[in-house]
Amino acid sequence: MRVITGSARGRRLGELKGQETRPTTGKVKEGIFSAIQFELEDARVLDLFAGTGQMGIEALSRGARSCVFIDRRADAAKLVRDNLAVCGLTERAQVVCGDAMAYLAAQRTRFDLIFLDPPYADDSLERALTRIAGFDISAPYGIIVAECPADKALPALSVPYRLRREYRYGRIKVAVYRRDGEEEETNG
Repeated sequence: MRVITGSARGRRLGELKGQETRPTTGKVKEGIFSAIQFELEDARVLDLFAGTGQMGIEALSRGARSCVFIDRRADAAKLVRDNLAVCGLTERAQVVCGDAMAYLAAQRTRFDLIFLDPPYADDSLERALTRIAGFDISAPYGIIVAECPADKALPALSVPYRLRREYRYGRIKVAVYRRDGEEEETNG
């Protein structure tokens, strides 16, 4: 697993042992970053369920201002810190070892880009999407990128959030949600 492009281009990232973490494949990661490439410059990013941290690291490498990485596993949080150090991106990152839902409930910062790639076996994705919209932590025109099994039905979110597009990569689906701007909320 490597960083595709940007300041850390080509750097090899460490991976977690075992089957508990499922890193995003290179093909899916390339597709995601092609879809959001013009949204990265100076973005505030949240990598929820970070795992190896590769999505947030790729965003930082491509010009994002900062990234907060959240994972409940101590070994994953340590690996994210190690991967950030290898890429020279530590100063623009914060790594939190803790529960994603508790983090969302306590969050008051608004993010321009949020990556969601939780374990497929439970309802973490649906709960995270609902809480992000409920707590409204996405900045105006912010993007939420959610990865899940291709056959999973994702919830419709309330205004100002809208599902903009879904991409399929074999058995993987990537849903891109976007938050409307403030003027769209007041006008309609």
